[in-house]
Amino acid sequence: MTKKPVINIELCTGCAVCVDTCGHNVLEMKGDKAFRARPDDCDGAGICAGVCPVGAIKMEQV
Repeated sequence: MTKKPVINIELCTGCAVCVDTCGHNVLEMKGDKAFRARPDDCDGAGICAGVCPVGAIKMEQV
């Protein structure tokens, strides 16, 4: 099973760096927070988690 990004909305500042970085368009902004719009398209690489400046994204088995 592939890991998917899990976003802690309490920590998310809405900077959208993760959205801009994801090459699979898995993440989108909803209001001022990032969310998983297309989790099935995620390849599990975790680039979004790596670029989050506040550590709001963790890659977990879901």
